[in-house]
Amino acid sequence: MNSLSEAYTDHPVHPRHIIPLNFESVRKVPDSHAWPLADDYPNGDLFNGESIPVIDLEDPNVVKLVGHACETWGVFQIKNHGLPLRLIEDLESEGRHLFSLPAEQKLKALRSPDGGSGYGLARISPFFSKFMWHEGFTIMGSPVHHASLLWPHDYTHFCDVIEEYQEGMKELAERVMQLMLNSLSITREDVKWVGSTNGFDGATTALQLNSYPACPDPNQAMGLAAHTDTSLFTILYQSNTSGLQIFRDGIGWVTVPPVAGALIVNVGDLFHILSNARFPAVLHRVVVNQSYHRLSVAYFYSPPTNTQVSPFSKLVDPGHTPCYRSLTWKEYIAIKAEHLDKALSLVRA
Repeated sequence: MNSLSEAYTDHPVHPRHIIPLNFESVRKVPDSHAWPLADDYPNGDLFNGESIPVIDLEDPNVVKLVGHACETWGVFQIKNHGLPLRLIEDLESEGRHLFSLPAEQKLKALRSPDGGSGYGLARISPFFSKFMWHEGFTIMGSPVHHASLLWPHDYTHFCDVIEEYQEGMKELAERVMQLMLNSLSITREDVKWVGSTNGFDGATTALQLNSYPACPDPNQAMGLAAHTDTSLFTILYQSNTSGLQIFRDGIGWVTVPPVAGALIVNVGDLFHILSNARFPAVLHRVVVNQSYHRLSVAYFYSPPTNTQVSPFSKLVDPGHTPCYRSLTWKEYIAIKAEHLDKALSLVRA
């Protein structure tokens, strides 16, 4: 079993928080999915003030640019990342193929209440009184088991694309990790879970395919409610339809516009802790629209679940207490599973 899957076994969720709505069968937003209208809920895209950084990974100043983006935004987009356009197009095609299956077929790969992989709602669903306009498919490790439930005789191509994408993302994530560490003047020796090889040994990863169907009344629905990611960071591909928004103090919700060929990197809770709050975990959400089915694919990158996580000592001023206490990532997952948005405050030193 994937170690991340094991971390979720002690925190089962009720089946009603796993089974998505059959979006093909509804013509209006049901009360179960109708969110209260709020003043900050958008009627269109919000591109406020200064734009979210777009960074060329081949730029000679890339380390400085990444560090500044992490400190000021907690999110940035990357170009020249090395993933072939052909692979990204294949990934989107396979994702759309999956989510276009009949509801009863998708339910054959439903995530178990105490599991991490498979088809279903986002794990943050139990924290909200309304359901989200979303369906997801989570992959931890090999996709073969769940893919074979969806396509008993024709799952090979889906698995080949997913596995190639995972390999490419692992390489890219290690590159991004190194850039973020370099921007803080943190060496590999300062990272306790780095092995003797060139890679980050034992990294825990998960791939999440997200589907946001066109919505008959998008001002009543929420694609994905506001949250931060539990990971070190997330690398996201979003299709040509905007929907991802990040919250920035003093501005409010800002749309992350699709940039052709670019991927989005956002800081998660673990890097927030490691950086002693210098790199803030970015609060984000997803809104839906009336005309288009939006697809995104998130790659979550984290250390092994038994890794002890605490602020890097180099980032704590002499004579000062670190902002956060030391704990394992598995312990933090448990806190997040119980308290969601309060998790970071509960591990303050």
